[in-house]
Amino acid sequence: MGRLTAATAVALWLWTAAVAAEYMKYKDPKQPVEVRVRDLMSRMTLAEKIGQMTQIEREVSSADVIHKYLIGSIVSGGGSVPWPRATAEDWIDMVNVFQKGALSTRLGIPLIYGIDAIHGNNNAYKATIFPHNVGLGVTRDPELLKRIGAATALEARATGIPYTFAPCIAVCRDPRWGRCYESYSEDHEIVQMMTEIIPGLQGEVPQNYPNNFPFVLPRGKVAGCSKHFVGDGGTAYGINENDTVIEWNELEDIHMPAYLDSIRKGVATIMISYSSLNGIRMHANYDLITGYLKNTLKFEGFVISDMRGIDRLTDPPHSNYTYSVQTSILAGLDMIMVPTAYEEFITDLTLLVNANVIPMSRINDAVRRILRVKFIMGLFENPLADLSFAHYLGSQEHRELAREAVRKSLVLLKNGKDGDGPLVPLPTRSERILVAGSHADDIGNQCGGWTIDWEGHSGNITVGTTILTAVRNSVNPETKVVYNENPEAEYLKSNNFSYAIVVIGEPPYVESSGDSTTLTLDKSAYATITNVCGVVRCVVVLVTGRPVVIEPYIGEIDALVAAWLPGTEGQGVADVLFGEYGFTGRLARTWFRTADQLPMNVGDAIYDPLFPFGYGLMTSPRVVRASQ
Repeated sequence: MGRLTAATAVALWLWTAAVAAEYMKYKDPKQPVEVRVRDLMSRMTLAEKIGQMTQIEREVSSADVIHKYLIGSIVSGGGSVPWPRATAEDWIDMVNVFQKGALSTRLGIPLIYGIDAIHGNNNAYKATIFPHNVGLGVTRDPELLKRIGAATALEARATGIPYTFAPCIAVCRDPRWGRCYESYSEDHEIVQMMTEIIPGLQGEVPQNYPNNFPFVLPRGKVAGCSKHFVGDGGTAYGINENDTVIEWNELEDIHMPAYLDSIRKGVATIMISYSSLNGIRMHANYDLITGYLKNTLKFEGFVISDMRGIDRLTDPPHSNYTYSVQTSILAGLDMIMVPTAYEEFITDLTLLVNANVIPMSRINDAVRRILRVKFIMGLFENPLADLSFAHYLGSQEHRELAREAVRKSLVLLKNGKDGDGPLVPLPTRSERILVAGSHADDIGNQCGGWTIDWEGHSGNITVGTTILTAVRNSVNPETKVVYNENPEAEYLKSNNFSYAIVVIGEPPYVESSGDSTTLTLDKSAYATITNVCGVVRCVVVLVTGRPVVIEPYIGEIDALVAAWLPGTEGQGVADVLFGEYGFTGRLARTWFRTADQLPMNVGDAIYDPLFPFGYGLMTSPRVVRASQ
């Protein structure tokens, strides 16, 4: 072979250099996660790192914005959808447009898209809506929660979403709090049990996996987010975002244990609470975020703010945004749910780093954690969504699971007046029965807040089975079911009903709009009890996010059922009312007599509830099932 010409040698050198340059460790899935993280970070500019720390709202996102500002994450807030009644394909198309914007950047770091799938994929039309946590805590069934987590993950993936801001592991100590229905119980041990939803969402942590390390299976699972760290359920007077005044031992005993369980189960992210702890806003609490969560508990996932959470560090909110950015990042937050003022956030954080107010080590810690989660969950290998999971959205299998959850979450509080004998289970064969109340034929009321919209709303807003329809499905075909929302006494006396089912409750609400000092229902709800139960034997079904005032009407009621916020599968309510299945639920919250007693929790020195924690009457099914 002849000698290489100079031109050939140069060409060969360039080719060899190009091949070598093409190999980047961070793109090689065979490399260990931490090797990939280090390699990628070594290539990143400050702008690219700050972009990873920035989460923006879908409504201000575009492929161009993501490319220009190097955005690392997008959020769909409650009700933030491609358009009303969007299909799974619509969602996937939208998510992929955003993702392609990220992939087109210099390093091609994929987005992580987050959503509040907190009782199913509740933003998506036709999704299965499971009972809210207040009902699930009643079940005391961690395996059920794991199955619900797995179903929720599949329905989120059906719409192209790989990240959910769930579970809420608040320990609600005062039902006056407007987020109490997001809490499983007043008892931390029940909340700890319910963290089994995390392996359902993310996958089971393998043996010999590193301790405290996030774990998310790449296919059919989503990254989870335990929230809101910490003490959000213990605020004074149950006021949302208020101050939790508490000794360290009590905080550690009541509000902290479920975080230890979450970290042990590999939760990918933890969200910080809007609330304060002993006068210090949690979004500014270095001692708890960095000192305890990261350094003591050794949490290795990333810490995320709540939406506009850093804005609330000043009064009025956003009045000194540079201060809010500085304080929250130095406290240890890794990703900021901005969600719209992203240019201001990026500018302020860049200036603070360049001025050495925020050290580069703090930025690197944040970005390392974010990239770690992205690599673990397989986003670099599979960044784009496809339709392979679309058939899971609102699937019959998931609806049956939700129906099971409804059955297990019901609590029978009363069954029969003195001398009359029990009313429940109800007979399916009767001449004429009445269904009354504002919540009998309303999917929106059944589901509560965080459903289709952020605040939820009344009406048949998505696909499901109302309690009225469920009653009609359950009775003998010859039984006439009459629906009258609030019948007058004369109407009742002239119709000779065999019995009545009265379904009443709270309207949908979220967060501060749900704070209540009285915990009473609308006057019309109590009027329906008085009108109907004064004439006809009745079972009252309460559709509420917490215990409410009911003691003054107990004497008029034959049977009383707490159904909480059961979601789309109202058939589960009828399954138990008519005895297909027995009542098995026991209160996971204390049911007070009057709001003046609050806060009142099991174990308190003064404890005089209407129905104590753990209370619940049991019934047997009419037909013994082999599966029970």
